[in-house]
Amino acid sequence: MKRHIILIAIITALLSVAVVQAYAAEKTIGVIMTGDIPYYKAIHKAFLAGLSEHGFGPGKVNVVLQTPSPEAMSWTNAARKLIAIDADVIVAYGAPATLAVVHESSAIPVVFAGVYDPQAVGITGKNVTGISSKVPVASVIKNLKGISNFSKLGVVYNDAEKDTVRQAEEVKNLEGQFGFQSVKFNIKRFGDAAKISNVDALFITTSCSAMQCVDNVVGVARKGKIPTATTISGGEDRGIILTIAASPQEQGKEAAEMASKILGGAKASTVSMESPKRIEMIINLKETTTIDLKVPFDTLTSATKVIK
Repeated sequence: MKRHIILIAIITALLSVAVVQAYAAEKTIGVIMTGDIPYYKAIHKAFLAGLSEHGFGPGKVNVVLQTPSPEAMSWTNAARKLIAIDADVIVAYGAPATLAVVHESSAIPVVFAGVYDPQAVGITGKNVTGISSKVPVASVIKNLKGISNFSKLGVVYNDAEKDTVRQAEEVKNLEGQFGFQSVKFNIKRFGDAAKISNVDALFITTSCSAMQCVDNVVGVARKGKIPTATTISGGEDRGIILTIAASPQEQGKEAAEMASKILGGAKASTVSMESPKRIEMIINLKETTTIDLKVPFDTLTSATKVIK
């Protein structure tokens, strides 16, 4: 009887050790996905699928998701929470979320996706890698000019989001080449869309706050029969006429591959940053009809997707 008790105790102890070891072996990935933004949701979906392809599916890795609102303190709090749980790697979508993590910690590897121009906004460091979502702003302006020969272009941005300030500057630098004047609209909350006026067209940057209230922005544009263009997808079904953006599927897949390498023991410094290879051009033809505009045939044939 005594032997049986001792045997049971030994087996129980061994099982406990196995459970602890299994738990310890499970890696933790922290993810920051700002608000209710379709582009980031699409990236995250592709990211999770990519992790599974690399052997880090459910049960192999613990994904802790933070969804802050597009505000500085909210991004900072999200970063701090993931640092507090000692995540093995933190993945951030968009420049503001990535900058928040980089600012708060240099010890945890960071992988970014959906960042327009990482180096220009200060996303650098030995423990940081990722994939840029930069697309040529000149191409957006050129194609928008073909749809509407505007002379005054409104630029929707957020002065608290460095990447959107960068895009607004790029638009400004193209004024002479394409013959227009740009006017900036600093959009931080839903009511700010009412500021938009006295422009012939709208360029919407990758601003998290702007995409959070895209319905309000498009509503103002629609009322004034103003064509819209952007460098971030997800708003095309809401009424944005021209979208030229890096594929969210590629962004998520590449981020998953990078995170998997780091989880496998690679240093972030040895994982090269990437530029987007898949660029999508989406035309909302239905919306152009609503505001009495026509899209050139060449533009339509170049599109990867047309909404009719």
